[in-house]
Order: sequence, then structure tokens, then C-alpha cells
Amino acid sequence: MPASHPTAATHRVTNQAPPLTGHDVARDAVLLEGLDREGADWHREELHRLGRLAGSEQAQRWADQANRHEPELRTHDRYGNRIDEVDFHPAYHHLMDLSVGAGLAGAAWADPRPGAHVARAAGFMVATTLEPGHLCPVSMTYAVVPALRHAPELAATYEPLLTSRSYDPGLRTPTGKRGLLAGMGMTEKQGGSDVRANSTTATEQPDGSWRLRGHKWFTSAPMNDLFLVLAQAPGGLSCFLVPRVLPDGERNTFRIQRLKDKLGNRANASSEPEFDDTVAWLVGAEGKGVRTIIEMVTMTRLDCVLGSAAGTRAALAQAAHHARHRAAFGALLIDQPLMRNVLADLSLESEAATTLALRLAGAADRARHGDAAERAFLRIATAVAKYWVCKRQPAAVAEALECLGGNGYDEASGLPRLYREAPLNSIWEGSGNVTALDLQRALAREPETLDALAAEIDLAAGADPRLDAAWRELRAELRPTADAQLGARRVIERAALVLQGSLLVRHAPAAVADAFCASRLGGDHGLAFGTLAPATDFTALLDRLPGA
Repeated sequence: MPASHPTAATHRVTNQAPPLTGHDVARDAVLLEGLDREGADWHREELHRLGRLAGSEQAQRWADQANRHEPELRTHDRYGNRIDEVDFHPAYHHLMDLSVGAGLAGAAWADPRPGAHVARAAGFMVATTLEPGHLCPVSMTYAVVPALRHAPELAATYEPLLTSRSYDPGLRTPTGKRGLLAGMGMTEKQGGSDVRANSTTATEQPDGSWRLRGHKWFTSAPMNDLFLVLAQAPGGLSCFLVPRVLPDGERNTFRIQRLKDKLGNRANASSEPEFDDTVAWLVGAEGKGVRTIIEMVTMTRLDCVLGSAAGTRAALAQAAHHARHRAAFGALLIDQPLMRNVLADLSLESEAATTLALRLAGAADRARHGDAAERAFLRIATAVAKYWVCKRQPAAVAEALECLGGNGYDEASGLPRLYREAPLNSIWEGSGNVTALDLQRALAREPETLDALAAEIDLAAGADPRLDAAWRELRAELRPTADAQLGARRVIERAALVLQGSLLVRHAPAAVADAFCASRLGGDHGLAFGTLAPATDFTALLDRLPGA
């Protein structure tokens, strides 16, 4: 309509932030400093390439489409044959091709360079910022490799394909594909986290294979090629490899009873498969299933930390972008004192999470190269970080969403999707109680892990009196007591904060470390975000915002 038309003014859009597209997600000081510090500075150029793809309008459209057009289960074909296939929107396949092609699945295990797992971790965080759901099968494929090595013959056959950068979807003979994806089947309806209550049975065959019978409760990515599955063998709970398609091209029995109707993670299919005379091969020793599959669990827990740190960072980036463009009461939101406190507090939370996540990735990389101390640190610090970083994500995302007001509550902003996703990593691979008790077990059974944690924290000794005091108190609480389980959450929370404080004191700008120690360790903080002390150096903290 002509500009002079009386209603034209009501259709003008002003004071709205432009879309956050066409940017480099990897242009993030905290992420890049961690990449360099943990030994993968050689990956910067490739990370920026992925960052530009993740920030593109096309990739963001794929993310939206993959969540709006959810996977669909097809149990039978038109003739009544059982096929148990899941159909995905083309956008999902584009995302998978992007992430597998970037080496975020198993490729790091085939890369001998120091820092390969750190490079992969940084890329995983960038891809999570784009869309986390499709990374579930990517994560499990990464995590399956060390567990599968307990069966050298199987590893020799499948590892070259699990470490491929080729995304090759569809159910076909595994060795005839350009690349494979893996998953796991652990929990059952009657046991959940108590996997020793599993009722799936395994019966050995004369040819050395096994046959499984049972019903799993929560198996993600059922269209993957291979699965590690726990089942009860005569010698006890054991780990088995289950392919969707057998070496002769016949489909294995893998009846998908239904897809889960989940809160979030909608782009990813999660299912209940039934095994009935399903062919499998033993991985590791009979009766040692938990010990075998725990290596896969450790690596997926690492990805939970990476994913939650990245999800927090993604929400913060949206809030910061909005605040830089939206004005209220005569000034941009980014210049309003109370909004500066909120954003600075969120930035502090995000930096602590990202720094800890990349430190774990560095430990995983060095453990792979034979560093026993780093392996012990990874064992205990993964539980600590999994508990706290994943617990903090929902609160941080909710606060970031609130920075946008009603605009953040609208699906078009993308923040509702981030919010629905936020609780997942705290549940997946061990809820808060499970990881808190895991720390207690490590302290009781593996004293070398406490030594490794202490050695890491002690590197910051004397740098900040609040950190020193918190560490002294924590050491007393780490001693086993009769009521240790009652206090397990309190102890693991404190351990996470002290470990984060140690890392920030050593590696972050002084203003960041000071604000963290004052608020998280010194008690100068309220119960909600945006309650940093007025004396905080807000400008220094806001300079660390993504895209700043």
C-alpha cells in the first residue's frame, strides 16, 4: 500500500532484532581459547568453516524442518512384510551429512594427531548450537569405538566404517556401506538405570554367535547400523553387538514397537525395540557387560557435558543478540544496568561450563595416548561435570529466553526448542542421582581418581583465597561417611564449582575468575541469575559474550 495510506504506519517493523543468521558460530573467544589450550589449535580453520555453515540461513532452516517434521515409524510395507524402518525429513539427512562429514562421529579415533578429540569436541559444540537432536546417533557412534575394541575381530571389521566421514543412510549389509552409525540398548521398562535388572536373555549358538530375546525401553536412533546391547547370559550380564542387517544381507530381528513421544529432541527417533531370536556377537568377557559398555557410557557422558555447555551458549548468544538490537526506556537493552547483570551472569555460567567441557575433552585425548593420570581425572571429572553442567542448562536457557520476553516464548525465535531440549542431557546416560552416586563409588573404589582431581585443583592453589577456602571445605566432605548418599548431591555440586573455579583462575581473564569465585564460591550471589554484586566488572564479562 502507498506510504501515505493511513494504516501503513501499523505495518512498519521497528525495534526488533534481525535474524541471527549469516554468522560464524565458532567466532567465540571462550571456545577458541579452549581449543588452543587443550592442544587442537591446528583445527581452527576447519572449525570456522563448520561455524559458518552452522550459522547459515540454510542450515538453520534444516534445523527447524527436522524438528517440525518428526521421524515416522513404518513397521510393515504395503504387502504386510515387517520392515521396521523410520523415515526422516530430508533436512535431517542434510544435518547428518554435515556433522558426519565434519568428523563428529567416529573419525577422531582414526586421527593420530594430538588434540584430535578436542577438535572433535569443539566441532560437536558448534553443531549442537545448530541442532542437537541429530547428534544423538553421531555421539553414540563416537562412543562405541573404545567399547567395541573389547572384541578385536569385530572392531577390525567395523571400526574403519565407524570412523568414516561418509554418511550413508539406509539398511544394507554393513560392510557394503561407506560409513556406519552405532547405538546402544541398555535400559528396560522394569529397571531403568538399574541395568542389572535387565530381563533380555542371550543364548550361545554352536557357531559362536548368540541369540537375544527381550524388549528394550529407550533405544535412540533405531535406523543406525549397529547396536551394543546388554543381555543376561549364563555367566551374567554381558555386552553384545547387534547389527540391523546381517553379514549375508538378511535383516536381523529388530522389531520397533513404537517411537517415544518426547518433550524435546524431536528430530531424533527414540524407540522400543523387541529382540526375538535376534543374532548378536559377544563383546568383552561374558558376565562383564557393564564393565565393557561403560567405556561407551563415559564417552557419551562427555558429549552430554559438551552438548549442555553448547546449549547454554546457544541460548546466551540469542539473548545477547536481542539485547544488542532491542531498545527500551531510551536505551539498548545491552546498556541497561539490570540486563547487563543478567547477561554477565549467564556469560559467567557459560564460560565455566565451556572451559570445563573442553578440559574433559583434553583429558580424553591425552588418556587415549596413554596418560594414566588424565584417564583417572577423566573418570571422576566426567561424573562431576555431567551432574552440574547438565543441571544448570535448563535454568540458564530459561533465563536467556526471558531476556527476549514474549519474543522468546514464540517458536520462531528457536528458544522454545532449546528449552525443551535442555533437560535431556541431565537424564541421558545417568540422571543426577546416578552421577552423584557414581562420584561416591569412584571415591571409595578408585582412590587414584581423587588424587587426579586434587592435582588438577591444586594447580590454582594460592591464586584466590575464596577458592582455597572452598577447596579445604570440599576435601573434608570428600571423605567417605556413613550418610554419604544423603549428601551426595551437595558434594558433587561443590566439586563442580571448585573445579570450575580452579580452571577459570588459571585460564580466564582476571575479572571472570574474580566474579566466579565471588559469586559461586564466596556466596556473594542470589538464587537467580542477574544477582552479581554491583562491584563486578560487568564490561569485562560482557566482552566475553558470543559474537562480541
